[in-house]
Amino acid sequence: MVDVSRRRFLQASAASAVGVGLAGATSSAVGAVGSAAASPAGYLVGAGKGDLTGAIAGQGMMGYSDMDQVANGLLQRTWARAFIIADAATGSRVLFITADLACVFTSHHSILLAELAKRYGNTYNLNNVNINATHNHNSCGGTSWDYAYLLAAKGHRHNSLAAEMAGLLDAVAQAHNSLAPGTVELGHTELHNASANRSQPAFDLNPRTDRRHFPEKIDPQVTALLLRQGDRVIGEITWFATHGTSLTDANFLISSDNKGYAAYLAEQRRPGVISAHAQTNAGDMTPNLWLRKMHPGGPTGSNRTNRIVIGQRQDRAGQTALGSARPMTRGGVDTSARYVNLADVAISADFTPHGRPARTSPAMMGAAAAATSQEDNTRSQLGFLNEGVRNEFAMALGAGATPTPEPWIVDNQAPKAILFPLGILPPRPWIEQTLPIQLIRIGDLVLAAVPAEATIVAGLRIRRVVADALHVPLNNVLLQGYSNGYSQYVTTPEEYVAQQYEGGETMFGRWTLCAYMQEFHRMAGAMSRGARLSSGPRPADNSGLQPDLLGTQPADTPMPGHRFGDVVSAPKARVRGGDTVHAAFCGAYPTNRIRRGRQTKGYFAVERRTPNGWAVTYDDDHESTELSWERPGGSASASKVTITWRVPAGANGAYRIRYYGDVKAPSGSLREFTGTTAPIVVD
Repeated sequence: MVDVSRRRFLQASAASAVGVGLAGATSSAVGAVGSAAASPAGYLVGAGKGDLTGAIAGQGMMGYSDMDQVANGLLQRTWARAFIIADAATGSRVLFITADLACVFTSHHSILLAELAKRYGNTYNLNNVNINATHNHNSCGGTSWDYAYLLAAKGHRHNSLAAEMAGLLDAVAQAHNSLAPGTVELGHTELHNASANRSQPAFDLNPRTDRRHFPEKIDPQVTALLLRQGDRVIGEITWFATHGTSLTDANFLISSDNKGYAAYLAEQRRPGVISAHAQTNAGDMTPNLWLRKMHPGGPTGSNRTNRIVIGQRQDRAGQTALGSARPMTRGGVDTSARYVNLADVAISADFTPHGRPARTSPAMMGAAAAATSQEDNTRSQLGFLNEGVRNEFAMALGAGATPTPEPWIVDNQAPKAILFPLGILPPRPWIEQTLPIQLIRIGDLVLAAVPAEATIVAGLRIRRVVADALHVPLNNVLLQGYSNGYSQYVTTPEEYVAQQYEGGETMFGRWTLCAYMQEFHRMAGAMSRGARLSSGPRPADNSGLQPDLLGTQPADTPMPGHRFGDVVSAPKARVRGGDTVHAAFCGAYPTNRIRRGRQTKGYFAVERRTPNGWAVTYDDDHESTELSWERPGGSASASKVTITWRVPAGANGAYRIRYYGDVKAPSGSLREFTGTTAPIVVD
């Protein structure tokens, strides 16, 4: 009888699902999610921020898997924002970290857990640590241990991985040290003009009950948590589903894209408040609203402007949700996580649309995946492929219909046209297949965390399972994507048949979502009883034997006729607000040293003359500045570094641009140097 009830629930309409959740919350709000729910609604809260900007030049970028996208400068820095929320009565806590990264890999998760254990014992562990990515497509590449991802960035980049781990740990340390009594408030709103469905042919294959939940084919829900210590706001977390692809593959500057810009705006407006903009089920949600093939755009024709506009819209929606936030109606913190071998999950008939058992298979990349997401890319590495490519022979044998075709077709992930069998390539699988899933409950809010990108309907189905098991309203359950690892996409079985980009990237086959639903049902059921499932076998440490296709850079030489630090192209002596200033220097390879965090002066600064001397006014993270690097004249060892400053309105006074570099000698030793322009008068 329980199984029949489960199947009926999964097939119910979205409206019915919400009703069930509300009824459950009303009838069993106390004690429904384990012993932590009975705790008083008193919290300890803390927040911290760390700079995780890795190499800004000469190394591959992450997000588009494009070997031609090698960084050549810095638009804005990338950050980790950490929040700790603890039950004051029981000590149960969650460490939630949102990072301006394309992906969180097993490398990040494994190293972080090991380092936290060294510093804090068992305070932070597999169950209560969540590290998630904003999924901006302009962060440093090569930080994974998985060949499929690091080869696209021309190899493993230990320097960038070390910088990212240092930034994560800096953020955690700040949050941990700031922990104090506080309150947590929850708010909601909707945002309808910052996302579009880039996979509508797949979305339209879903049952009407699912499609009715998203009448605009987008997920407009915005959810926000406000963290206070007394009357002082210390942290904000805003969730909304849209991709970090406003800056396309035509961008070569390290940046944090639209979500990073939204966080930047909030933190500029309220210094001292740490503001994160986290993802949910953004798998088929694009910020490029015009949905043009291989020519992304919208709401404007400028991708740079779109990053700003989509960021502004998320910032405003976040402030609306935070403005409506109210204290939680129930208290406590509860967490649970376990590893699952997603390459081999036997799935009960209760979690498949056709009511028959199924299973996952080792990871396979489809031809449609290699075609790229054509609404977000300007080019493809395999231009002869298109989304929608599938195994038509398998389709002719019934792969697109139910019941399921013969087992050998299932084994080949029909109707996917397999291009790269990543899960069985030698010398070991090219992507990690043993990955963590996690449940986090903070008062009224529940996060179902997956190491993947789920489409909005896939996310909805997981949310329904969790909401039903924990007896909470559906709107208070979020799919926390891009968490604790990465394994590409999760589509519904119906969407998978279309073999759009997202289906081609659903690595473990047509029934991947069903496996997640089953595992979350088990985990949520245990949590509702105040229990946890076993954590399962951890993934292997694959940190060794990492390929490097770039090699080392030569010792630096100056541009002919110049010394390091010379201004080789000077800005105008007098400018006005709104003008753009360029200053070029005889520089050095920026990646000689990762200038990260407060222990360095960064790569450059715009300084203003004051009665007490020159003072930094705009640093290398300010929205008005950027840096680009090049090898001038085809040189293999000289560097030209150009600093751009878009003069803000009202910035009257005398300014100068100061550049910081590090020369590498033939011995490998580094020598710091500076270059400084003449004064620039702003009228």
